[in-house]
Amino acid sequence: MSSLDGADDADSFVTERNPRLRLIIPAVVAVAFLMEQLDQTIIVTAIPQMARDLAVSPLAMNLAITTYILALAIFIPVSGWFADRFGARRIFVLALCLFTVGSILCGMAQNLPMLVTTRALQGFGGAMMTPVGRLILIRSFPRAELITAMTYMTLPAIIGPVIGPLLGGVLTEYLSWRWVFFVNIPFGVIGALMALRFLEDTRTDASAKFDFPGFLMTGLGFCLLEYGIENISRPTIPAAAVVAVVAAALALLVAFFFYARRVAAPAVDLTLFRHRSFRIATLFGGLCRVGFNGVPFLLPLMLQVGFGISPVVSGSLTFVSALSSLVVRPVLKHTVKRVGFKVVLIGSAIAGVAVIAGFGFADAQTPYWAIVGLVAVFGLVRAMQFMSSNTLAYADIPPAQLSRATSLGGVLQQLSVSFGVSIGAMLLGLVTWGGQPLTTDRFHEVFLLGSLVPLLGIPGFLFLTHADGAGVSGYKGREMTEAAGD
Repeated sequence: MSSLDGADDADSFVTERNPRLRLIIPAVVAVAFLMEQLDQTIIVTAIPQMARDLAVSPLAMNLAITTYILALAIFIPVSGWFADRFGARRIFVLALCLFTVGSILCGMAQNLPMLVTTRALQGFGGAMMTPVGRLILIRSFPRAELITAMTYMTLPAIIGPVIGPLLGGVLTEYLSWRWVFFVNIPFGVIGALMALRFLEDTRTDASAKFDFPGFLMTGLGFCLLEYGIENISRPTIPAAAVVAVVAAALALLVAFFFYARRVAAPAVDLTLFRHRSFRIATLFGGLCRVGFNGVPFLLPLMLQVGFGISPVVSGSLTFVSALSSLVVRPVLKHTVKRVGFKVVLIGSAIAGVAVIAGFGFADAQTPYWAIVGLVAVFGLVRAMQFMSSNTLAYADIPPAQLSRATSLGGVLQQLSVSFGVSIGAMLLGLVTWGGQPLTTDRFHEVFLLGSLVPLLGIPGFLFLTHADGAGVSGYKGREMTEAAGD
């Protein structure tokens, strides 16, 4: 089947030829996104029981989280090449199968090494699922409907990390920690069958060669950088070795920057950063994401460890943010059309600072209704920031570059999750340095420090113009209106 890339007339989009696919295709892709995002946080509340069953310390179980996220970040660059070479539907279905098999093996793990290995397999499947699913979604909708398509794509990414602790707590308490992995089986099977039935197998240039040296440089660089961050507060190697690891990671990434300029098709296409909207949405939006992404990891821990709340009650409170995020979907399109991406991104970043800092003032005596209200506002602000930056990132990308754009965007998105969790854990380790107990006050310090992170994205957002993403948002700023009048 021929590629849909580069075709601009309405008839070239499958959703125009068959309108019922406007709901079916997002639903199929949403299954994959929900599975992948859910697995990043679902095991958080199950860690104590898992540690007991596998005869290791709870701290060692951190490997089960970071291995999964690292595998996502490392293998995402491969996804675009595989989709273009072998067909998007074929790779999407294969990824769903790998993820499902990995989930089954995780649930059957008898020791920590087996769990870490099977989590890596899950991560490899997830790395292929989400970028290829995003690519299928973008290729299926006209540009004018891209915001609608993107909101369907982003919602599972927002809901998954939020309901993960609740679902993990319920399954662990009433069944077993192994069910936090077995729960993926029906979703994987149904998703694969629906993908085979309803998705088109689009592809572009099947003759392009994969950049294996570039893949090694970026993958190893990101892996070493993550490992270095993990060792800042909980060192497993000497301090000098941590510095060496971080230096090696940065050296590899810098080397790739110069290497990519001499290669026709590098593993990560850095020329995409020439597009201002993509550059700002992914890099500066990613900095905002780091601050936001630490909260779903930190908040359940504060509620359970600091406040003494049960996992199920804790998950019930944090679940509210998923409900409030649903409000954003119908209003985002109208909001960006009225005020533009620039105002939405800056406003949601500032609001994020306030709400994340607000968690630093909650304690065990805080009424549940107040916690619920704060969590609800956080979910709304987080969804506004994520959906708008996701949409802006691909709004001005030429169709021929969409495959590589979704690959690179996926890498940066997963790294923001990984760094968000790692930085949150690092701050917790630093404030409890020397064996201090993990009290509510320590969590307060971490939330107040973490609330400053979203501010890092604002300098980049200031460089956005009225024209950035206007083709998708329909926004006509004063400058554009006056120019049209002249």
